[in-house]
Amino acid sequence: NILPRCTYRMAESNKAMASVLYYAREGYYRHVQTVVTELLKTYGSDPALLFWKAYGIIMEDRTSEGIRELEGISDKRDMVLCSSMLLIHAHKKCKTIDREAIQQLETKIRSERTNCGEKSLYYAGMLLWLTGKHDKAREYIGRMLKLSPASKEGLTLQGWIDLTCNRDAFVKKSVKYFDEVLAGTEQPKPLDAMLGKARYYLSRHNFSHALDLLNQAVASYPGSVSALLDKMKVQLALQDWEQAMETTQRCLLTTQDQGGCVEATSLLVLELLVKEGSREEAANRLADLLVLLDRFEPKNHTLYYEMSLPYARIAGGNTLVLEQTTTFVERAISLAPLNPTYVTELAYQLLLRSQVKEALQTYKKAFNLDETSVPALAGIIHCQIVEGQLGEAEQQLDFLREVQSSIGKQANLLFLTALLAHKKGQPHGDVKKALEEVVDVHFGTIKGCPMSTRYFSLLNPAFLLDVTSLLLNYAPNEPTSSFSQAPPILLKAAAILDPLTKSVPGMMEALYLMSRVKFLSGQSETAHQLLQRCLDRAPNSIPSLLMMAQINLYQGNPKLSMQSLEQALSRHFEVQSYPLYHLVRARVVRAQENMAQAVASLKTAMSLLTSSSKKQSPSLSSSSSLLPPLTLGEKLDVYLELASAYTKMGQQAEAIKVMQDAMTEFKGSAVEVRVQIANADLLLVGGKVEEALQVLKGITEEKPYYIQAREKIANVYLNQHKDKAMYLSCYKELASRLPGPTTSLLLGEAYMNVGEVDLALEIYEAGLKQNPGDAILATKIGQALVNTHNYNKAITYYEAALKEESQRFLRCDLVELYIKLRQYDKAEKTLLAVLAPLSQESELSQLMEITKYLLLLAKVYQKSSQQTQTIQTLTKAREAQSRVLKRVGLEQPDAVQAQKQLAASISCQMAEHASGAQDYDEAVRFYSEALLHNDNHSKARLALAHLHLSRGELEACEHECVTLLRLDPSNEEAIVMKADLLFRKGEYTLAIQHYQELLSKKPKHFVALSGLIELMRRAGQLGDAQPYIERAETASARSAYEPGLNYCKGLLKWYQNDPNAALHLFNHARKDSEWGEHALFNMIEICLNPDDETLGGEAFKGVEEEAEGSQDRGDADQVAVRTAEKLLKEVHARSPVSALKVRVQENYVLMASKSKQNMERALAGFLELANSEQNSVSVLLGVATAHMILKQTPKARNHLKRISKMPWDPQTGEEFEKSWLLLADTYIQAGKYDMAIELLKKCLQYNKSCSKAWEYLGFITEREQAYKDAAVNYENAWKYSNCSNPSIGYKLAFNYLKAKRYVDAIDVCHKVLESHPGYPKIRKEILDKARLSIRS
Repeated sequence: NILPRCTYRMAESNKAMASVLYYAREGYYRHVQTVVTELLKTYGSDPALLFWKAYGIIMEDRTSEGIRELEGISDKRDMVLCSSMLLIHAHKKCKTIDREAIQQLETKIRSERTNCGEKSLYYAGMLLWLTGKHDKAREYIGRMLKLSPASKEGLTLQGWIDLTCNRDAFVKKSVKYFDEVLAGTEQPKPLDAMLGKARYYLSRHNFSHALDLLNQAVASYPGSVSALLDKMKVQLALQDWEQAMETTQRCLLTTQDQGGCVEATSLLVLELLVKEGSREEAANRLADLLVLLDRFEPKNHTLYYEMSLPYARIAGGNTLVLEQTTTFVERAISLAPLNPTYVTELAYQLLLRSQVKEALQTYKKAFNLDETSVPALAGIIHCQIVEGQLGEAEQQLDFLREVQSSIGKQANLLFLTALLAHKKGQPHGDVKKALEEVVDVHFGTIKGCPMSTRYFSLLNPAFLLDVTSLLLNYAPNEPTSSFSQAPPILLKAAAILDPLTKSVPGMMEALYLMSRVKFLSGQSETAHQLLQRCLDRAPNSIPSLLMMAQINLYQGNPKLSMQSLEQALSRHFEVQSYPLYHLVRARVVRAQENMAQAVASLKTAMSLLTSSSKKQSPSLSSSSSLLPPLTLGEKLDVYLELASAYTKMGQQAEAIKVMQDAMTEFKGSAVEVRVQIANADLLLVGGKVEEALQVLKGITEEKPYYIQAREKIANVYLNQHKDKAMYLSCYKELASRLPGPTTSLLLGEAYMNVGEVDLALEIYEAGLKQNPGDAILATKIGQALVNTHNYNKAITYYEAALKEESQRFLRCDLVELYIKLRQYDKAEKTLLAVLAPLSQESELSQLMEITKYLLLLAKVYQKSSQQTQTIQTLTKAREAQSRVLKRVGLEQPDAVQAQKQLAASISCQMAEHASGAQDYDEAVRFYSEALLHNDNHSKARLALAHLHLSRGELEACEHECVTLLRLDPSNEEAIVMKADLLFRKGEYTLAIQHYQELLSKKPKHFVALSGLIELMRRAGQLGDAQPYIERAETASARSAYEPGLNYCKGLLKWYQNDPNAALHLFNHARKDSEWGEHALFNMIEICLNPDDETLGGEAFKGVEEEAEGSQDRGDADQVAVRTAEKLLKEVHARSPVSALKVRVQENYVLMASKSKQNMERALAGFLELANSEQNSVSVLLGVATAHMILKQTPKARNHLKRISKMPWDPQTGEEFEKSWLLLADTYIQAGKYDMAIELLKKCLQYNKSCSKAWEYLGFITEREQAYKDAAVNYENAWKYSNCSNPSIGYKLAFNYLKAKRYVDAIDVCHKVLESHPGYPKIRKEILDKARLSIRS
């Protein structure tokens, strides 16, 4: 039992001393005292422990107390050297230095060090190292190791001294000392040596080895906080936030009894700011951290200061966080009031809070403490520039530039030079050059630094945001073409922001600026994704909402753009005082062709610009404040947009006046050239071509927008002068003066525009030779060949290009060309060849390529009708994309949204295939999966809603519709579906309201209009539909030729019992791709049953034949049948539903011929369909109708009863109605009136305009001699047949006569005779009798 106990005690002692050394190294001096105090309780008054206690006290500047602690051990044999050195250090910290005491101590050290032992040398070396004297420490430990070469403590300390001396030669050999200590077989290994070796690996960026070693340390020393903290730091360096947070929680759990862990809590704050962007929560955690520091390190001014640095710089100007960080610095100043570094930091953080005057006073205070402080003087200059004191700032900066030559280039001084030049309106080239130097110097200072709190302090995101914002003042204000190379200034801005957004993904300001850079670079989709991440974190951000409005407008979505503006206004009403809001709003309403509103918004923006007297915020980052100041370019945009709007409205004089104001306002500024170009445009509109050319020619090549000016000159030559030679000469001159990929592209496109394809290809190829990796040029060559139908040469070019490693990206273009040429075997071979070697790759970029190629391969298989291979390939693509999604969040966070959208697209494709195969459960699963990847995927949500609707899952369908309308209230398809859903639920009024709201905004939405007509018919409100038809006619420029409108008008006429007019209107729509199929089916139905009779029904047969005089319509019917046959051949079924409908109608045509042989063929055809479509209402109705016509009533009734038990479906609502009517007819013939009435009421429940149902009800009540009730039913039948069916009119008049309503009977007779003068018997049997009855 003794050995384990001894081993345990040794391990515990090792762990405790490692903690002491860890806290001493990291500067946690009160922690050193706390650990030592606990050890003293166990080991008594050990001199070494007392030395460490005194060290901790003295490092807290409690020198008198520390000196007293050392008095008891200063004469101890092994402590003489180290205690004397520590006493000297303490005396030097005193306000009044005791020179005599120091001299005595130095004499004592000289006499002792000649014959001291190894322990004395060890402790002396340790103290020298901790106080920053590495060379002296190395000398003492070297002597110690000569006395005791195998001393593990000495070897470990030698390793730490070399590792931390910042001299690479020593750092490289430090590991050999740790290896020597760890080489033995003893267990556990010395903890401090393990930590030292892990720290060496960390310094060499060998993070995996460091992590392995620290995992061993944690396992060997359970509960070791120092091992856990170092492990946490390595995981942070790996950017593995999830594991780092797990280790942080273990640290907090381990130190729970002691009251917490400062370093672990600090990492929690860092994670909230860096990764999550949760600033309010971070501010609360900072308050907790301050409490911990006040408790555990109350005298440690260095720690207070250093703790504040990273959080202030990644706070993004957040007041709550900066209030906490300034409190940290104020604590440091209260402990060390004469330290100019702390005062300078306080001033900088005040500047970050936009408190410029306070910052200036604090910088001056720091400068008074140390007149050689460059940071303090630089801070003063910064404040002066922001305050507009440019003369004083320039004088101070000239002095600092001289100093800089001796201290080396500093990024902040270079930035101040650029900022001053910008404020003074100096040439943009000078400013950009200075800013480029700023970036190079700044990133040079953090090169090789692994991610840590120190890394974020050095990175200083706040400074980089200011640099980027200043740089973007010289960027173009309009997005470049996605096919053109982005301007160098945008590439530079992206180079600054890329590492920033990767290192600090939760920093909304960086994401916002990156989205702006991507937008201006023509990458609107990437910009949209980045901005969405901003809005996810800060939904109320005004800059983000305004930028989203601009992106949506650029992408052609003015409605979404307006929604963003309305959201900004609802969240912050004061946005109305912001000119940029009105500028963006003007652009949106202009896109909606509302020029008057656009001008009004621009006038408001102009008045705000002229009346604004706000001073610019000291932070230049454009999203750090609620309403950031406009850039010079945005101010100019207001003028140019207003001039353009006036020009569009024909108010040329007003446009000229605005342009003159702009020329005056921006004269000599960085954007003056833009004014000149806009003025040239205005002159061109006014027909002053030569004047415009003179203005454009005045823009020389050293000025910005020179290329744009030359392009406009070229366009004038081509379009106005019709001079191709001069047009080309402009681009040739550009290419010679500014050689590069951009001008090569422009010259090549110019040749393409004038049809000189060969010359264009020569230019592209020459440009590609100079820039072999230029993707745009390489793609242009292929596109030029394809566009000129030179397919063989294009294939040859692509195949040759693919042999070059730098041009492998053209493979997709080659495959697309193969698909276009239907060379599917070559496309497949090309893709399989590239997929084979990629299958074993694990790099994220290669995994993305695998997905892309698999999707192309699936497209090849689909085009070549290989459905099985298509589904298998899509499945592989889905699996590959799932691997991408697992890694992209960590490795490429900016690409997460795009990759999720791709995954959603793959799921949608698989769902479409499943739906086509009628595997609806799988389709629902894949659509749901798509929505998990991208909740805003409207296509997937709509398709899922349609699927639920077709399966009768109304609640699920409604859920999807409601969600879609919440995400996009203006989604027209969702509104139509919601109305359809309400219609299915019998809520006609609400459904009609949905259609009416949509049609009030978009009267030409013919899908909604046709749906409204259908709904109004079923609600019995068909008479209210005509105004909507009239509005659509007014909104359509060519209403007579609009297929959708003609279809809707035909539908209304058909429902109003005017089949001839309906046929005429449907005929105008029958050739249309969208409406043609519907129109043809309706025309066929009208031809086969123009009077809307109950096919197969016999209840009215005798009565109608008697009333109509048994007119012979045989010839007309046969003509109609032949017409139906002809129309049926025109139908090209595009879906299984349409194909089934064609086969059903073919059988109805056979029945309409009235030949018994054809009727039997029709029955056989229906029965054959019934075998495969057992639950099809249209097929079962066809079977029943054929049986009825063939006088096989019992068989017919069985099929009709089966239909009557099925749930009603709007998609087959007409068939349900016809089957119920036919079944009711059989019941009436059998005298089963109650059963017939039940079915007829069911018809009227779903279609209040069903005149045939009202007619049957009238017939029943007439048979029962209830003439008054019969008259009411026939009234409705007459009303819903549009008072045009003479048979119903006859019956209504007859029942009015029987009910003694003679006047009404006479009125109806007149209406019938007016439209059908020869209608038999009505005059003699009803009209004359009614007149006679009145007279009598």
